[in-house]
Amino acid sequence: MPKVSVEVPQELLDDLDKHVGDEGKFVNRSDAVRASIRKTLDMLDEIDRRHERAESDEKDQPH
Repeated sequence: MPKVSVEVPQELLDDLDKHVGDEGKFVNRSDAVRASIRKTLDMLDEIDRRHERAESDEKDQPH
């Protein structure tokens, strides 16, 4: 799996960490970031469908 390096403001990281770990919804930060990206891409696909955009391209776009 490719690795991606990003800069994240400390307040976002602090908020993210509240949802990670034994008591959190996610096993680790990477799991949380992947889930967020998937959800955002799904939302963008839905917006495109509503606006009748990118339907022919959707099959070619991996998620």
